[in-house]
Amino acid sequence: MNTTLRIVSLLFVMGCSARSEWGVETGESESALTSTQKTAYNFFISKGLQPYQAAAIVGNLMQESSVDPHSYQYGGGPGRGIAQWSAGGRWDTTPNDNMTWFANSRGIDKWSLGAQLDFVWYELTTFGKYGLGALENASGVAAATVAFQDDFEICGSCAQSQRIAYAQKVLYELGQGGGTNGSQGCYSATYQQQVQNNVCIQSKFDGLWYQCDDGDWVDRWSDPTPCNGVYPYYQ
Repeated sequence: MNTTLRIVSLLFVMGCSARSEWGVETGESESALTSTQKTAYNFFISKGLQPYQAAAIVGNLMQESSVDPHSYQYGGGPGRGIAQWSAGGRWDTTPNDNMTWFANSRGIDKWSLGAQLDFVWYELTTFGKYGLGALENASGVAAATVAFQDDFEICGSCAQSQRIAYAQKVLYELGQGGGTNGSQGCYSATYQQQVQNNVCIQSKFDGLWYQCDDGDWVDRWSDPTPCNGVYPYYQ
């Protein structure tokens, strides 16, 4: 545990909800990756990408849509699907580079996860401007995440630190054998580092408390094991 974190020896009495320490801002759960997120990671690994490169893509997709192929942009915006391709652009009108045309030309459902993953790969391998080279040349997961963010997502308000945090979580859980082994601890988005098993942290996302339980984040009061360090969040 990083010694810069502030250790508090007293016990706390605070309630928790079903929200998690990982990131309520986009609906992600710290406790586990979803099946679609795991499928996306394995898809890009199957294409020959390195674990940190696949994690970088999935971290971006988690920020965009939680890797939900049926996702519509919040507030009625043009974003659609796992990468939030824009209606009126890469979702349905850009010549030879839109999800609707791609799916129709292959007789597949444009709202399916498989079709959208295939389209991400089609764009990456067909058009150099979407940054496959930059992704492959990136020196680590953070740099790869930014490369995909800048060249493929081309976002406005990118929330870059959150994308990197998601990518680091994916890499830790799926690319480096962690996540379910208690001795490995948990990855905290609040402090952006691994913490030991049974550490209790107050989330910066919702102010509630969570405990690392054998690699998963749980509601503090669902685990009677004493906290191995108590870390409130200070802004």
